[in-house]
Amino acid sequence: MKRRVVVTGMGAITPIGIGVEAFWEGILQERVGFAPISKFDAKAYKCSLAAEVKDFAPERYMDKKAARRMELFCQYAVAAAGEALADAALDMEKEDAYRVGCFVGSGVGSLQAMERECGRLSEKGPSRVGPLFVPLMISNMAAGNVSIAYGLKGKSLNVATACATGTNSIGEAFRSIQYGETDVCVAGGAEAAVSPIGIAGFAALTALSDSTDPHRCSIPFDKDRSGFVMGEGSGIVVLEELEHARARGAHIYAEVLGYGCTSDAYHITSPAEDGAGAAAAMLNALKDGGVEPEALSYINAHGTATHHNDLFETRAVKLAFGDHAKEIRINSTKSMIGHLLGAAGAVEFIDCVKEIQEGFIHRTVGLQETEGEMDLDYCKESHREEVPYALSNSLGFGGHNASILLGRTEY
Repeated sequence: MKRRVVVTGMGAITPIGIGVEAFWEGILQERVGFAPISKFDAKAYKCSLAAEVKDFAPERYMDKKAARRMELFCQYAVAAAGEALADAALDMEKEDAYRVGCFVGSGVGSLQAMERECGRLSEKGPSRVGPLFVPLMISNMAAGNVSIAYGLKGKSLNVATACATGTNSIGEAFRSIQYGETDVCVAGGAEAAVSPIGIAGFAALTALSDSTDPHRCSIPFDKDRSGFVMGEGSGIVVLEELEHARARGAHIYAEVLGYGCTSDAYHITSPAEDGAGAAAAMLNALKDGGVEPEALSYINAHGTATHHNDLFETRAVKLAFGDHAKEIRINSTKSMIGHLLGAAGAVEFIDCVKEIQEGFIHRTVGLQETEGEMDLDYCKESHREEVPYALSNSLGFGGHNASILLGRTEY
């Protein structure tokens, strides 16, 4: 019998607030995190806006020596994990460290380290490349640094499935606990790709919005959408086997009920046009959680504001739910925080937990008018209502589809 898994801690570093409560306050205030890029001179770039984390000081979360041996995406992960573990009140002195896993992914690792060291190689030769270049750059170092910082000795994985990374990381942690590999997992994603090559690369794909208006740049499901806005940050949660959580008197936020994954096997950047892969992932998550499709009333969409994603995700919802699709409220948190790539699904998971707790579904900020086939309820307005279940979708380059189902805990 599969073991039940609950959420007992959360941590977030986001463009609209550092810390879960600041992030949630930003959601309630419909704050947008978009502003002109400040990390480098972006005058020559097609895209001039990003959703950067503001006022992040790594020394508040780790000692200076440790911070110097981490790139920004790792610093975000360690900071968010520290908040999540404190929130969970998990005392590692009382835990079997080999039963506490670490599933923290990053889609790209450190583009900044690559830019910096490639510049040294080109200008000064191979002998000047930094000795820590590789361990600073590689994407698994978010998981590595989190496990080192907090003494997590159980199963440790870096899932790298592009924009599905955060959801896959939490989903694989869920599975690990379900089947008895671990009792507790620290899970989520971290990303810091607002860099010259990051912005230039996604702009070359015509994936980024060219808008200069912070209130009309990331507008999922809107007829005037022109692409996503690059975000950065980290979302980390503590997942725990239900009886383990109850035995130590942990506060339980929500229960993870189901997890579904598929591959489109179609295209390296575009989702399948008929939405079949994403539809199957959603239905697999519901089946895994023992929830009938007609019982679902809310989806946190991948909702990137690119033409293909929003249209094909809409088709996926219709394919999965048929006539019931029009009864489901669908929103996109990316309308406020932009697209955090490998961290997106993890931060959106936290948003889902808060929405279940608070009985509140935020609106898709900036959405004014949809078009054509996009005729579902994309939450032009916020709603105060019970949220018994939340389904969170993530779709990644390469055709990775991941859906995770959350619900209120009843035991």
